[in-house]
Amino acid sequence: MQNTTKKLFWLIILFSICLASEKKEVELYPEIEPYKSGYLKVSDLHNIYYECCGNPDGKPVFVLHGGPGSGSSPYMRRFFNPEKFNIILHDQRGAKRSKPFAEIKNNTTWHLVEDIEKLRKKLEVDKMILFGGSWGSTLALAYAEKHPNKVNGIVLRGVFLATESEIDHFYHGGVRKFFPKIYDDFINSLPQGNNGKIPAQLFELINTEDKDQKKKYARIWAKYELQIASLQVAERSEKEWDKIFNSFNPIAFSLLENYYMKNNCFLKPNQLLENANKIGTTRVIMVNGRYDAICPPITAYKLHQKLENSRLVIAEKSGHWMGEKNIEQALLKAMREFE
Repeated sequence: MQNTTKKLFWLIILFSICLASEKKEVELYPEIEPYKSGYLKVSDLHNIYYECCGNPDGKPVFVLHGGPGSGSSPYMRRFFNPEKFNIILHDQRGAKRSKPFAEIKNNTTWHLVEDIEKLRKKLEVDKMILFGGSWGSTLALAYAEKHPNKVNGIVLRGVFLATESEIDHFYHGGVRKFFPKIYDDFINSLPQGNNGKIPAQLFELINTEDKDQKKKYARIWAKYELQIASLQVAERSEKEWDKIFNSFNPIAFSLLENYYMKNNCFLKPNQLLENANKIGTTRVIMVNGRYDAICPPITAYKLHQKLENSRLVIAEKSGHWMGEKNIEQALLKAMREFE
């Protein structure tokens, strides 16, 4: 009887250790600087900024930012082991450091897909892992479906398939169920009479030579999206918003995002979901916040059901933003699986 009690005691201890190790947090990797950066001329008009970080001989991972129009950031470099990955980031056409800034001409999903392909060839990469969140997940899927033989892994966050129902949810009342006051304040800040086409209305308001009007409505859109991206809404004064927009110019983000959304992201209805089989057996890990009001987890679940070799991780107590702790942890763990 005494031996049985001892064995049970040590089994409990062992189980507790295993459970603790599973719950142990993983940390972002230290800040690093690019070992190479520059511009790639992708058309007569557009030059895209790119940078390479980590190990030049490591596994290539292409990091695709959201928006469209937001741009990459140093924070995005920190999800990958710099000793094991060649971390490649770029600003998509019109975004951040790419030139010309906020340019919509010759700027569609398929231009961006081919820009990734041109960058892959320039950097002499054979196959890559794609890492994209929100709009970056859309672009990752579009690229993988067109160039499946160039992709050997995909990590997605806040899956967005750019369907009419998703765009409608974002603009026309779906978000109001979660953030009623923020949504109503956003709608009431727009001129009346949008005929149910808010992306087109916002695009026209921002795509103007009137600098004051451009700035005003770019800020209105960016403020709306930033507020609903996190699970908990931070109350900010106008001075605090000024500080945010001094460090983050919202014009390209707001102009390009509404330009893309009014054009259904230049995709046919349900195109990405219907063509998901083209990805084949490529390993896909998806991370979605349980309470993501911008990209609800039902979209990731539908994609998961279509993909042959995928796993869906629902990050509890999380919204849309990749910096929320449970999403951050899930993404770090996902990339460790590709080391």
